[in-house]
Amino acid sequence: MSSGIQASLPGRYATALFEIAAETKAIDAVEGDLARLRQALDDSADLARLTTSPLVSRSDALKAIAATGEALGLSATTRNFLGVLAQNRRLGQLSAIIRTFRLLAAAHRGETTAEVASAHPLDAAQVDALKAALRQRLGRDVAVDLTVDPSLLGGLMVRIGSQMIDSSIKTRLNALAHAMKG
Repeated sequence: MSSGIQASLPGRYATALFEIAAETKAIDAVEGDLARLRQALDDSADLARLTTSPLVSRSDALKAIAATGEALGLSATTRNFLGVLAQNRRLGQLSAIIRTFRLLAAAHRGETTAEVASAHPLDAAQVDALKAALRQRLGRDVAVDLTVDPSLLGGLMVRIGSQMIDSSIKTRLNALAHAMKG
């Protein structure tokens, strides 16, 4: 595991969760839990506010995150981890922890992870086509971490490690505007 990942606060938490999941042979289950949790954060403004608001007390955050974990059917490992985050007032780091855990799990499986931002949600066929294109380009399996960024207008932004592939309409329009200025 990268020392860069472990140097960041989300990296330390993600690494701790990953090590627990590896010991209990629950990496896939925890990764699935975190995917459901990430989707819930994307879908619920209230849940997103709960995780980031400094006005929510530790006890209220703990109760709310426990109820959320129960409602989402998360494993005991993931629910306990969320409880630790709530107790330590680190729920605001949850998105970064989830992203880092996915990187660790992909590396464990021998995959490369591509962070993909699109203007609109991609359907399953588009995701499969993207994975196939990236697999052909990189010569190995690629896991994709999808986000939606409406400001892109169209196209994709793909980040694989330090490499960036930007085919977004926003970038093309900015380049055109810059070229027209002379």
